Amino acid sequence: MTSARSDAELLAAHLDGDRAAFAELVGRHTERMWGIAVQTLSHRDDAADVVQEALLSAHRNAHRFRGESSVRTWLNRILVNACIDRIRRESVRRTVPWPAHDVPARRGDTANDLATRLAVEDALAELPTEQRLAVVLVDVQGFSVAETAQILAVPVGTVKSRCARGRTRLARLLGHLREGA
Repeated sequence: MTSARSDAELLAAHLDGDRAAFAELVGRHTERMWGIAVQTLSHRDDAADVVQEALLSAHRNAHRFRGESSVRTWLNRILVNACIDRIRRESVRRTVPWPAHDVPARRGDTANDLATRLAVEDALAELPTEQRLAVVLVDVQGFSVAETAQILAVPVGTVKSRCARGRTRLARLLGHLREGA
């Protein structure tokens, strides 16, 4: 059963020793964090690791939350930083292409739906990290441009330009899907 406490109240309760409070925060935000990580990293195992790292970091550093943004924004900022760190580490270490996608088809997916989803994931992976994060947060996860700017710690105009450049590049990369329609 979910309590009526706000995220800020849950974080404060966690800091006061309420063990269930942080677990409730995790329950509220893990699904969206998972979505951001999967879309940003394009690999389910990496996404799972990064979400776990981000939540562990938030748990350990909850005392550093200053309340300048919402708890949701703070958690997503920690997640985005963990994603960026993972991308940087992988780009330094990777010497062979990533293995084929291990994303299982959802029930009812046709072969065409699966091919489209995989093409979109591949196209997102082609974007520079900054553009990919902006597009995933705004267009895939539905964050506002203002909240995305807070999460990424950049001006609103920067988010808008990164989204515009990312969408333009995605349109080029995914143009073949339009031609088949």
